[in-house]
Amino acid sequence: MLYSAPSFTRPANAGRFITSYGTNNMTINAILQARAGAKCELCSAEQALTAFVVPHSPASDDDHSVAICDTCRGQLEQPDTLVVNHWRCLSDSMWSQVPAVQVMAWRQLKALSGKGEVWAQDLLDMMYMEDEAKAWAEAGIADEDDDSVPTVDSNGAMLQEGDSVTLIKDLDVKGAGFTAKRGTLVKGIRLTNNPLHIEGKVNGVQIVLVAAYLKKA
Repeated sequence: MLYSAPSFTRPANAGRFITSYGTNNMTINAILQARAGAKCELCSAEQALTAFVVPHSPASDDDHSVAICDTCRGQLEQPDTLVVNHWRCLSDSMWSQVPAVQVMAWRQLKALSGKGEVWAQDLLDMMYMEDEAKAWAEAGIADEDDDSVPTVDSNGAMLQEGDSVTLIKDLDVKGAGFTAKRGTLVKGIRLTNNPLHIEGKVNGVQIVLVAAYLKKA
């Protein structure tokens, strides 16, 4: 569930938020304004901004809110309107020092990765978060062990036990000392209790592979 929040208008002659709400909101708004620098904290757009309370947060104060533009808000609140390329902006905002921004970036990248966006998984693999922020980010995310969630390849094709798949990028196999090359055919895959992963043999070694990096053969 997404939370509504007071709207802010950025006048042409001033980089600040204005609101008709009470003193507490004015305090939060002032903090968000100073933090955001009149730019969307997710995509850096210089548009009218609104305060957005991060879902599944322990509080609704400035530490648990982000200042975002209408474009970001609209796509967050209505996922069916999502424009994938808009969210490539997360390659910058994921490095924010603000935990609330980190959490929003992680969740959106997670959602995009689940849709087969390989670049989003690449960013997740690079992203660093403190344990507390990571736990917050994971709060409310659907349980990955839910068997009702299908395992799909990079094109969204459903994968089943015993299928053959092809790697669409080179993958370093940690602990095995080799790189699984793009184009490698993996036969007879096994599904796992995580719909984002499958198991298969590469160079005679049974390894876990990210489904978003595979194409059904």
